[in-house]
Amino acid sequence: MGARGCSNPKQFVESTTIRRPFKADAPVKDGPRSNREIRIPKVQLITADGQNMGIVPTDQALRMAEEAGLDLVEISPNAEPPVCKILDLGKLKYANQKKAAEARKKQKIVEVKEIKMRPNIDTHDYDVKMKAIERFFEEGDKVKVTLKFRGREMAHQELGMKLLQQVKEDMLEIAKVEAEPKLEGRQMMMVLAPK
Repeated sequence: MGARGCSNPKQFVESTTIRRPFKADAPVKDGPRSNREIRIPKVQLITADGQNMGIVPTDQALRMAEEAGLDLVEISPNAEPPVCKILDLGKLKYANQKKAAEARKKQKIVEVKEIKMRPNIDTHDYDVKMKAIERFFEEGDKVKVTLKFRGREMAHQELGMKLLQQVKEDMLEIAKVEAEPKLEGRQMMMVLAPK
């Protein structure tokens, strides 16, 4: 018997877990395949000056691109055979980035602005609120008109409905109703969007 009195050698088997080294996924390449990434035997080739060379072996197309000091870029990968063009890949990427930046700049985030009213609003206050709504529509935003009822005003919901109908009629030329007036708790709401 051993020092501890164990006769069974299986009791002391160590279990080790083997860890594989962390391997990051291959970086995902954005943009078209170019140069040595094009691994098909033949391509439809278009030269730098836009001349169609027809179907050419890929290695010959690569040589032509190298001689011109440019890149061979796959511009239509789904064609049979794929269409490749000899061009400057750096300039292409730069042009695409500029195009994307312009598109982002032109994108307008539509916000929903809220206008709060009371059922017994004064005519001057009503006019001021309507001007604000018009300004929001000019900026391309949607408007949520909220009517708050206090205390006994809840007994006269028809006044609130009448007021929202008035807003709807006054904005008929420049806006459309996206959400019809509805009562939620102690307030009535309606959403308008610019036409």
